[in-house]
Amino acid sequence: MNVFVLTAGRSGSLTFAEACRHISNFSCGHETRVGLLGPDRLAYPPDHIEVDNRLAWFPGRLEAAFGDDAFYVHLRRDSEATAASMARRWSKPAMRSYRQGILWDVDPTTDRVVLARDLVETLDSNIRYYLRDKSDCMTIDIETARSSFPTFWTRIGAEGDLEAALAEFDTRHHEGRSQRTTPRPSSGGGTRRPKRAGGWRGWRIPRLGRGG
Repeated sequence: MNVFVLTAGRSGSLTFAEACRHISNFSCGHETRVGLLGPDRLAYPPDHIEVDNRLAWFPGRLEAAFGDDAFYVHLRRDSEATAASMARRWSKPAMRSYRQGILWDVDPTTDRVVLARDLVETLDSNIRYYLRDKSDCMTIDIETARSSFPTFWTRIGAEGDLEAALAEFDTRHHEGRSQRTTPRPSSGGGTRRPKRAGGWRGWRIPRLGRGG
């Protein structure tokens, strides 16, 4: 059985993942397949717990790949605290992509927290809608996760060190690239894009001729 922890982000997802690493009969990952395309994006191994806020953007593909044959957690945090945290990350990918790419033509005078609330509600509503007909799912609020995690542990049939898992909720965890274990070409086929001086600005998209 696979387990998916769905969240709007800024909701203690890394802490939850660290707690799950103390489960011995499941593998566990935090954002392990970001950057992958097509079927590879959701090609999680069996008996794996995946914690990834970006999955809230993939409900259709998640349904097609796993549907009701998985256990789901809706991980939440107080909505105002989540929005405030997102607003502080105004130039980070989530907020930047939402206002510039998805909403696109946002009034530049819009209050940052108002826009962050809109993003949080969009993602949370995606998750609620996806889970509306799922047989095995539960909601966990990160503020009370230490008390509800044992129920989650029991429901998925977890084995391992529960006390060590609970202790993770008393520790502050910081996100960073070192926490991600995305499969890369060097460890699994494909071709790595070569580095180029000047970073991404150095890349040019070739123009197509009239025939293409």
